Amino acid sequence: MTAHEASGRKVLGSVARAWSTVPLARRNLLASKRRLASSVAGIAFAVLLMMVELGFRNAFIDSMLLAIRQLDGDIMLVGSAKYQFDRNAPFSRRKLYEARAVPGVATARPLYAEQKASIWKNPQDQRLFAVQVFAFDPEQPVFLLPEIAAKLDALRQPDTVMVDSRGRSNLGDASAGTETELTRQNIRVVGTFSLGPSFFIDGTVIMSDRNFLKLLGGSGPNRTDLPDVEIGVVKVLPGFAVANVQRALRVAMQPNVTVLTKAELIKQEAQFHAQVSPVGPIFGVGTLVGFAVGVMICYQILFSELSDQLPQYATLKAMGYHNGFLVKVVLQQAAFYALVGYVPAWILCYLLFWLIGESVLLPMEVSIGLTAVSFALTLAMCVGAALIAVRRVIAADPAELF
Repeated sequence: MTAHEASGRKVLGSVARAWSTVPLARRNLLASKRRLASSVAGIAFAVLLMMVELGFRNAFIDSMLLAIRQLDGDIMLVGSAKYQFDRNAPFSRRKLYEARAVPGVATARPLYAEQKASIWKNPQDQRLFAVQVFAFDPEQPVFLLPEIAAKLDALRQPDTVMVDSRGRSNLGDASAGTETELTRQNIRVVGTFSLGPSFFIDGTVIMSDRNFLKLLGGSGPNRTDLPDVEIGVVKVLPGFAVANVQRALRVAMQPNVTVLTKAELIKQEAQFHAQVSPVGPIFGVGTLVGFAVGVMICYQILFSELSDQLPQYATLKAMGYHNGFLVKVVLQQAAFYALVGYVPAWILCYLLFWLIGESVLLPMEVSIGLTAVSFALTLAMCVGAALIAVRRVIAADPAELF
C-alpha cells in the first residue's frame, strides 16, 4: 500500500468516525422519549401562543389596509386632520381642481366615504347593521377591483349599489337583483365585488357619487351639493417622477391637505394600527406574554434535565472539560428543542389560521415574515432559558458530587 493510499484511508476513517459520532446535546435530547414528548408539547404551546398573537396582529393591520390597497392611484390627498383611514376628515372638492393644474398630474379623482350613518338592512331577516360606504363618479373610477370596473354603467342608475361578497354573514346574502334598504331607503344590488371585512367593519357597499348624495346627503348649504372629498386619488402622467409631482402638490395643497404616496399612506396607516390604536398593541403585549411563558417553560425543562444529568456533567468537568464546552452543549440542546418544538406548532398554527380565516373572514396567514419572526422568538426563548439554567452546571463542584 502506498503512502498516498494509506493517507486516504486514514482520512476516510476519520470522516466515518465523525459521521457516526452522536453529539452529546442530541443524546441528551433523545435519552427519554417520554420526557422529549412532554417537553416538545410545552414548548410548542408557547410557540403557538406567540404565533397566534402575531397572526391576529398582522390580520388586524392587513384588514384595515384592504381598501387602501385597492385604490387606483400613485398619490393620495387626505385632509390634514385625518389620522385614520376610516375616520371622516373630508376636504373641499376645490382642492381637486387645484391638484389637476399641477404639472405631471394625469387625474385627481374624488372618493367619498361614510362609516357611521350608513345602515344596511339584512335582506333576509331585516336586521340592521352599520356598513362602510364608498362612492365615486363612475366617469372617474378609483378602484382596481375588476368587478367594479365591469359594473360602472349599472352604478350610474338611481338607487343602485354593489356589495362586498366577502362581507360577514350577519349582513345577509345579497347578489345582483337583490332589493333591500340602506339608510332606510330602497336600493337595488347590481353586482358584488371581493374585498373583505375588517376588525371593526362587517362589510362594504359601493355606489355612485349621485346615489351617495341622495342616500347620505350633501355637506353644502343645500342637499343638492356633492359632499366634500374624503380621499383624492391622483395618478401621475407617464414620464413624470412621482416624488417630483408629490412635492409640487404639497406646495399647491397647503395647509389643509396632506399629500402622500400610496405606499406612504399604507405605511402610515399600518404604523397607526400597530402602535397607536387600542387593538394592535394588545396583540404585541400578548406576544410578549407568550414569550415570557415560553422562557419559563423552557427553563423548567432544561433545569430539570440538567439536574438529572448533573453527575454526567460533573464527570466531564473532572475529566478536564471547561465550562465553555458545557455551555455549548446546553445551548445546542436548547436549539434542538426550539426546532423540534417549532415544527408541530407551525403545523397547528397553519390549520388554526385557516379555520379562523374561514369563520371570521380575516386575512389570517402564516406568511414568511411571521414564520421568520416567530422562529427567531422561539430560538431566543429557548437560548435565553438555557443561559439561565446552565448556571446549575457551571456551579457544580465534581468533588461534592462524588
